[in-house]
Amino acid sequence: MPTPHLMFGDQLGSTFLPDEADAPIIMIEARSVFRRRRFHRAKAHLVLSAMRHRAAELGDRVRYVQAETYREGLREAVPDGRFTVRHPTSYAALRLVRSFPGAAVLPARGFLVPHEDFRAWADEHDAGRLRQEDFYRWVRREHDLLLDGDHPAGGRWNHDHDNREPPPKGTRVLNAPKPYRPSEDDIDEQVRHDLNTWEAEESVRFVGRDSPRLFPATRREAQAALRRFVQHRLTAFGPYEDAVLAHDPVMSHSLLSASLNLGLLDPADCVEQAEDAWRQGQVPINSAEGFIRQIAGWREYVWQLYWYFGDDYRHRNALRHHAPLPDWFLDLDADSVEARCLSTVLAQVRDTGWTHHIPRLMILGSHALQQGWDPAAVTDWFHRCFVDGYDWVMVPNVIGMSQYADGGRMTTKPYTSGGSYLHKMTDLCSGCAYRPTERTGERACPFTVGYWSFLHRHQARLAKNHRVARSLSGLDRLGDVAEVLRLHARRGDSPP
Repeated sequence: MPTPHLMFGDQLGSTFLPDEADAPIIMIEARSVFRRRRFHRAKAHLVLSAMRHRAAELGDRVRYVQAETYREGLREAVPDGRFTVRHPTSYAALRLVRSFPGAAVLPARGFLVPHEDFRAWADEHDAGRLRQEDFYRWVRREHDLLLDGDHPAGGRWNHDHDNREPPPKGTRVLNAPKPYRPSEDDIDEQVRHDLNTWEAEESVRFVGRDSPRLFPATRREAQAALRRFVQHRLTAFGPYEDAVLAHDPVMSHSLLSASLNLGLLDPADCVEQAEDAWRQGQVPINSAEGFIRQIAGWREYVWQLYWYFGDDYRHRNALRHHAPLPDWFLDLDADSVEARCLSTVLAQVRDTGWTHHIPRLMILGSHALQQGWDPAAVTDWFHRCFVDGYDWVMVPNVIGMSQYADGGRMTTKPYTSGGSYLHKMTDLCSGCAYRPTERTGERACPFTVGYWSFLHRHQARLAKNHRVARSLSGLDRLGDVAEVLRLHARRGDSPP
């Protein structure tokens, strides 16, 4: 008899199927996942909808077990403990399957670079300087992406200079074509009914709102979303990928991260379609390269570092930040926040479980860094509250980049700023009760106050970092540092 094959809820594409064509499939829906942690309701809906849709597609081949825990479900589905599984996407899941002596872990799928190839590349470099740009160029060469012979297409490896435009002046929305939106069906109706029942029984608590499903739950839907992005939205993606508009949270972003991280899309398909669109003259090189960089560069880099750095990496706390997350942040209570940037972005997360990378890094993450919140708690919050958030995604992104908790092993500087950056790259300062250029007084911008307080708190540690040398010299010239620090302390973790 063929060996049963386990598919986790983030391994739903055909590439995760077993090598044996007739092997039975096991899928487990574990209630304990939602009991232990307070996930965003839209995320819970998406994951369960995607799993149940996949089970329906596989038909009689799949045994879909609803159990309290994964372990109980596996014991029910495979009493002898013999099964195969593609390499899981988290250390916890890997430990679980390896605790079954009869489990066979197959090579990972859903990424461009095998683990052993990355380790070989990384071992050839200084372990303290595994920079994303070097890795990205290596991936481009290895996979012949956006190359003309041995040279980068368009004459440059990196088109970031063309992709850092502030939002167009005098406009509330980018006017890009609308993204693909799926239609709910009977499976979604049953998922919503089950979530309501679990909450009514008070056995499960969610955060955020569950509006009609915004993200694909099937490969067919995900492929339609990819086609619409490449054909209609990729053109405007590049220039404004770092810009933020209050009334246009999606702008021209792809919204494909959730589909990629569920395994519904293959990254090779995404980058190949983007390159084809450029070669056919349908999109500019900076937009194609910017999108390919996000997938073949950053996404791949984060996945590899998660495994290369090891499970202890999640506990790094180089800045010794230990403050707990306040209730207003944990509850996504955007209405209690007066700072327009933070209130707007927190409301987007509350309502959809998503916002693009700049609000995540330069508003949510930056505020957490300035306040000195515990990086492990911040990581957990991002994991739970974002529809595309998984352990492998958030540990490097938050510990390494957003919170600088590894002391610079992943990035060359802390990613935080004062209000001036937000004023330049967003329209969120307009109509705000605070002023981005003011650092003292009642109208002092929380980010400006927080930025200078952060630099003051860590100036000794950052003194040798050339990336922040100019800012530290500016700190020395401030005549009101003491007043700034008092204001920061007085505001504390109250909603800004």
